[in-house]
Amino acid sequence: MSETTQGVRIRTGSQTLRTSIELLSSMRFAIALLTVICIASVIGTVLKQHEPTINYVNQFGPFWAKLFATLQLNAVYSAWWFLVILAFLVISTSLCIVRNTPKILADLRTYKENIREQNLRAFHHKAEATLAQDAATEARRIGQMLAGGGWKVKLQQRDTAAGPGTGWMVAAKAGAANKIGYIAAHSAIVLICLGGLFDGDLVVRAQMWFNGKSTFAGGGMIADVPAAHRLAATNPTFRGNLMVTEGTQSSTAILSQSDGILVQELPFSLELKKFIIEHYESGMPKLFASDVVIHDKATGEKTEQRIEVNHPARFKGIEIYQSGFDDGGSSVTLSALPMVPKASGFEVQGVIGGRAQPLKDTGGEPLALELVSLRTINVENFSDSGEKTSSGADVRKVDLGASIGARMGAANKTAKNKDLRNVGPSIGYKLRDAAGQAREYHNYMLPVDMGDGNPPVFLLGVRESQAETFRYLRVPVDEQGGIDGFMRMRLALQDPAAREQAVLRYATQAMEGGRKEMVEQLAQSASRTLALYAGGPDEDGQYIGGLPAIARFLEKNVPEAERERASEVLVRILNGALYELAQLTRQQAGLKPLESNEQTLAFMTQMVVALSDAQIYPAPVVLALKDFTQVQASVFEVARAPGKNIVYLGCALLIVGIFAMLYIRERRVWVWVKPHDGGAHATMALSTNRKTMDGDREFAQLTEKLIGVAPTSRHGGST
Repeated sequence: MSETTQGVRIRTGSQTLRTSIELLSSMRFAIALLTVICIASVIGTVLKQHEPTINYVNQFGPFWAKLFATLQLNAVYSAWWFLVILAFLVISTSLCIVRNTPKILADLRTYKENIREQNLRAFHHKAEATLAQDAATEARRIGQMLAGGGWKVKLQQRDTAAGPGTGWMVAAKAGAANKIGYIAAHSAIVLICLGGLFDGDLVVRAQMWFNGKSTFAGGGMIADVPAAHRLAATNPTFRGNLMVTEGTQSSTAILSQSDGILVQELPFSLELKKFIIEHYESGMPKLFASDVVIHDKATGEKTEQRIEVNHPARFKGIEIYQSGFDDGGSSVTLSALPMVPKASGFEVQGVIGGRAQPLKDTGGEPLALELVSLRTINVENFSDSGEKTSSGADVRKVDLGASIGARMGAANKTAKNKDLRNVGPSIGYKLRDAAGQAREYHNYMLPVDMGDGNPPVFLLGVRESQAETFRYLRVPVDEQGGIDGFMRMRLALQDPAAREQAVLRYATQAMEGGRKEMVEQLAQSASRTLALYAGGPDEDGQYIGGLPAIARFLEKNVPEAERERASEVLVRILNGALYELAQLTRQQAGLKPLESNEQTLAFMTQMVVALSDAQIYPAPVVLALKDFTQVQASVFEVARAPGKNIVYLGCALLIVGIFAMLYIRERRVWVWVKPHDGGAHATMALSTNRKTMDGDREFAQLTEKLIGVAPTSRHGGST
């Protein structure tokens, strides 16, 4: 904004004070602050903000997670150092405005008509000519022509060698709004920063510093949070979240801080009558809306409104946005299906988000059940692209380069089509052991058709922590559309007596009419194979089962040249023994035997893989969703942001200022007219803040129009 980068220079006070004020008001200091703010903003954009501490530990490790928390990089925009930098930027820019505004205003009022004749000849744009009429007449003519062209003109009469008052200086200026643009742009920075500070955490932190407020890091009911962690309804600025369950109302919002929360009292109570969600045919949501009733605490007045995304409600200066939705405490009924012989089947009833409840009859150590989530609609992409696809729900798994590349190039190149399907409800829960360690599970209620001729499967997901993705056990669906066939096979596989009976049936049928020694030999091989597959401790004491156990057996006992042929024999024996085991379990359940067809072949193929993977399923029971009664909850963002009007004003000034600085050129024209040989001699010059081709053309037009000659260059040549 100024011609130099120096700051305000004061002549009183100590040397340290004078130096500090000069540095604080200098342009180089403001630019340095802007650079730091830009770097901090990049960090705040790349690093996810306000995430749970465990997420940073899982992703970056304990050292970096602790460093981020210490520097408050996990909450950059509310960090004390970021607010201090913004405050210094406001002070620095304000001092810059105070320092330069008087100069600019004074410059706008003056025409600089006292410039000397010899100085005009030093300008880049200059011209000289002899005029026919006397100096006074020519000066008035030139002044009138400039004024008619939109210039502001001032005439000054001077003394010359020809006599007192015989010379005339015509001074004109245009484009003064260019300098106003500097003031507007710098004022915009101050206003935007002030609006950001006022609508940010500065006011909340001031209450924590001076009013004895502190964050709350405990648990329990919101109503039980002490007053030291609550902000009054008169709080001038805040932004928080409010979750309301259908049929209930709430009057307190939660303000998330880096080390806990604050409870914000609202001047109204928000009642959710109904949460509305509409979906496309693919199952993707297309509308979120909430029918609410706003209860005024002061007057008791009730106001009904509908809140949609991008259509907030407003009440007493507070805006209520539709932020999202959640489960409001749906009741569910789960069926516990045993995965180990000691466990037994039972039913569990609970509420999503409710307290943990102990599980009995699990056949092992005590476990506590925590119901985490109920999703009634799950939209998945089943497109057969031949490539590994990733979920768009997790940005860490989105290949941005591939996504852009798929949409660039030839006009006939398009992104691959998606096959989006709703696969039905799912339940999410945690099983916590006596030591407090928990695993998270995610099971789908309905079977999922995976395509490619594969049989439908139940998906049973598990992960060790939230930083991991779910790993799914694919359980084939029996002809009744359930999971009972797999469970019977799983339990029978753990029963040595059932295995021996299945092995005997397999060997007898496979060697029908053969010698007894051959039948016994095949039975021994099948028994050993099925025992390896069923699982148990190996020579090192580690538990191993399924197909990995058979692979290890081949590596240790069969030469490498014979492994391929031996593996084919063992897999054939395994498939035959498992088929007879399946027939045995169906017979015991009173079901008809499996028919020998393609459907049975696909079912048994998936069964072999599922039983192998089930060896490492880390739970004694599978909790399948049997029934549910959904209760929706709507998540709102409530904000009182008076600073936004200041920010809007700052944005408007910034647009005006940048437009003025970029598209308006400040120009000044001087024409010195003095008597010469019965006429007059004119010396003309033009000054502009930017050298452009437009300036050259404008000066050429002015010289032709005002004094009737072409302009000359600085060295006196023709231009």
